[in-house]
Amino acid sequence: MSTNALIVGAGEGISAAFARALAKDGARVVLAARDANKLAGLVQEIGAVALPCDVSKPGDVASLFSRVDAQLGTLDVVLFNASARARGPLVDLVPDDVANALTVGAFGGFLVGQEAARRMLPRGSGAIFFTGASASIKGYPQSAPFAMAKFALRGLAQSMARELAPKGIHVAHFVIDGGVASRDRVAGLPAGIPADALLDPEAIAQSYMSVLKQPRSAWTWELELRPYVEKF
Repeated sequence: MSTNALIVGAGEGISAAFARALAKDGARVVLAARDANKLAGLVQEIGAVALPCDVSKPGDVASLFSRVDAQLGTLDVVLFNASARARGPLVDLVPDDVANALTVGAFGGFLVGQEAARRMLPRGSGAIFFTGASASIKGYPQSAPFAMAKFALRGLAQSMARELAPKGIHVAHFVIDGGVASRDRVAGLPAGIPADALLDPEAIAQSYMSVLKQPRSAWTWELELRPYVEKF
């Protein structure tokens, strides 16, 4: 049987690389984003389906999963990859921007995780993954809202792992501790800095796939990934 996968907060980078890896492995993939039109190239490349979803809205998330039920039937793996940022000095942050960062990055993760768990619990199998960041474990100056959301998402993943793993559902949180490579980022590196000073999305996807295929007698609930130059 083929794997059925849903990636929420899909775009370029990590989510696209994971989608490609899943498709190469024979999975059927549904991609979800606030603007599903931006996924047209990836949809054509891997034969995926793209659906719109604003993860900050419970009705949107419930509707997404209902549509995925119709498209795929069962769900084997769900990745939550959505986030929102509000940068700046603490005293200058706009409260509505901070609320949006928390709603998208943390509350959205809860909504997606809840809908996924509801579908996986009856059969006692499945995987729910969350993409974290350096900010999941350390807050940086002028980036408090992102850290708040990522800390909360990590707590959600840990709680879900402890609750759902004994019921056969693999929950894993990935700390992406470093910059993720893109064409613009690689081009903008200072002279003398190698491209692999940034995390390669394809390499990250390999780790996601490795965790996905772990035997349940030795599951990982959290994995930190960083390039060899990153301090920690």
